Order: sequence, then structure tokens, then C-alpha cells
Amino acid sequence: MKKVLIVGSGGREYAIGYFLKDEAEVFYAPGNGATEDFATNIDIKDYNELAKWAKENKIDLTIVGPEQPLVEGIVDIFKTNGLTIFGPSKNAARLEGSKVYMKNFLKKYNIPTAKYIETDDKQKAYEFIDKMEKTPIVVKADGLCAGKGVIIAESREKAKKTVDEMLSGKAFGEAGKKVIVEEFLDGFELSMFAICDGEDFVLLPAAQDHKRLLDGDKGPNTGGMGAYAPTPLATPEIYQKVKTKIIRPTLEGMKKEGSPYEGVLFIGLMIVDNEPYVLEYNVRFGDPECEELMPLIDTSLYDMFYNGATKQLDKINVKIKDMVAVGVVCASKNYPYSSSEPAEITIDDLSDCNGYIAYAGVKKIDNKLYATGGRVLVCVGFGKDVQKARDEAYKIVDKVHFDGMQYRKDIAYQAIGK
Repeated sequence: MKKVLIVGSGGREYAIGYFLKDEAEVFYAPGNGATEDFATNIDIKDYNELAKWAKENKIDLTIVGPEQPLVEGIVDIFKTNGLTIFGPSKNAARLEGSKVYMKNFLKKYNIPTAKYIETDDKQKAYEFIDKMEKTPIVVKADGLCAGKGVIIAESREKAKKTVDEMLSGKAFGEAGKKVIVEEFLDGFELSMFAICDGEDFVLLPAAQDHKRLLDGDKGPNTGGMGAYAPTPLATPEIYQKVKTKIIRPTLEGMKKEGSPYEGVLFIGLMIVDNEPYVLEYNVRFGDPECEELMPLIDTSLYDMFYNGATKQLDKINVKIKDMVAVGVVCASKNYPYSSSEPAEITIDDLSDCNGYIAYAGVKKIDNKLYATGGRVLVCVGFGKDVQKARDEAYKIVDKVHFDGMQYRKDIAYQAIGK
């Protein structure tokens, strides 16, 4: 049996391993309290030590889940050790690691995006804000902020105040010492994911994420409170435009930059009048989108990742199941404001449910599973359409119990209108 090492500990990594477990022996670094039910957790934080461990244990493929190890160069270290690893190099990971690099790359290769300025000069930012025709105005911190470094300012004054807070280091520390100010695009958002091998790519079904904490897209931004895929809002025409106007020129551009792009390219899109614009690139799967995408893949998951890591995507035909997956995140009591007390999780019998649970912020204590804060788990339902998949997801939610559990009750409302 093949051996796969998955780097990370969240719901995204759980989902990848859960759907790989029938094809391969799965190891996690570090994993979480639930991954040990079907895999082996390894506690090695140093990437060089982890590469050494992978070599000694004859790991056939490593898959990197979160952005931090990618931006820090884990792929380069593993490749130097002759290991097969799925993910972009440190240089290629700048597409997420630096929003300034990403925006300048888009401009250089004529990839559609919002008008913008990148600067560390407060006065230049102010001048750009004053020239903008309309509000709101988007202000972004340059570096990694765990998905929270984007502020949508409703007025010019608020935009200027946000620029001040970022450039002073008050808002996001070093990550905000350079900012992007850009026009607000008015349309609807989509998340698209391309498996890339530097030359070729496979575009997976489009998903929609729900970033805000509360129903009706109210409350603070979070890491994501739910998602569904595929979304009917992505038409065949939009898929085609994304392939030709965005992904293809990105792969060609990255080759010209001397950093061929391998791994998952996560494209955050705004669709305006049927035209796709790039809001941002991420260099890994979205979370919770990954939890819905993995069960949709009807081809060997191992082959998809392995061929992506070894420049052989042209040799595989990735098939997608004819179904929809809807995921509802169950978060801890104080999320996203502060940490919460550990709370024991109990799950009722799921045998009458069509779906699964992807675990994230959980820990085993005395052989019992505890919610340890943040986004605890994702209840994913399957169905032949969005409504049926959503019904299944909420059926699973009703069988999950822990103190302080909170979740949105309107996931996938964009597709079904409520």
C-alpha cells in the first residue's frame, strides 16, 4: 500500500486523508484528535526533520494543507531530499504570501483584477483613495493574516484610518507594513481550485464559501462558516473564461518568472457582468471548501495528487460525481473572538445520514473527543441537488452536541434563495 504524509491539522487536511485512506496508509504531521482514528499522527515540527522522517519511512507522497509551511519553503526542503511532494515552491507560494507580489503579477500578465495601488506611503494611499469614484474601498495587508487581512471600508475616511492602522503595524504587525488599496468589485464571489503541475491543470467544481459568522452574511469575517460545491452560479461560460483568461496565463507567467506553479491554485473570484476578476490567489485548498470537494472526486485521489506532484496531469482524467456537497461549520462558543473552554463532543447515530463529518479543532482526552476551540468540525451532506445536500448537512448538525456550539443556519442560501 502507498504511504501518504499530510502536513496540517484542520478540517481540510482531515478531508484529504479521510478520502485517501482506502488507497493509502495515511500519516499526519501533526493531525488532530480525530485523524488518529484512521491514520498515524507524527509530532515533528521541523521541516528538515520531517523530510528525514519521510525518507526513512519511505513516504511515497506528501501533501501540504496550510499556507504557512508552503510560504516557509517546506516543498523546497522535501524536493532537495528527493521526496515527492504536492504543493508550490517557496517562490511560487508568494502568490499568497505577498498580496503585493500577487497584484503586480496579475497586472504584468494582463489577468483581470480590480484597479489598485500598492504602497507603504500613507500619502500615496490617501491620494488614490481620494481619486476613487465610489465606495466601499478595499484595503489589504500585504502579508499572511490567516484570512483576516482584508478590510472593506464603507467610506474614504474609514479607508484612510485602516491604511494608518496597517502601516503603523497596529492592525496586523509586519504583515501590514505594505498595503494594497483597490476598487470594490460589485458582483458575486466564487472559489475555484485548479490542480496544477507547472504545465497542465485540472479545474475542480466551483464552490461558494460563507465567510461571515452570522446568518445573512452578518457579523465578523471568519476563516469560513460553511461552503457548497458545485455552485449553479458558475456557468460553463464562466469556467471557460477562468481557464483561458486566468489559469492558463498564470501558469505561463509563473514559468516566465522562473517559478513553475505546482500544487493547488485557489482563485478567489468576483463575477461582474459574467466576467471573472481575480480577488486573490491562495496556494492551497480553501477550508471549508476542501471538505466538500474531496467527496466529489470520482477518480483515484492518490493519482490526482501524485500526478500533480510529478508533472503527469496529462495522463489522468479526473472525473467528478454527479452530486452536490454542502458543509456546515460547527464552531466553538467564543469563535472568532477568543478561545473557548474544551467541551466534550457527542455524536448521535449517523447511519441514516448521507454525508460525513470532517474534524478540525478537536483533541482526544481520556479517549473522548473534545472541542478545543475555533472551527471544531464540518458537517458535510451529499445530495443530487443543493437543497437535498443541505438537508442532509443539517440532519448531521442536529446529531452533533457540545457546549457552546454555534453554526449558521443559511449555508448555500445563494443557490436556493433562503
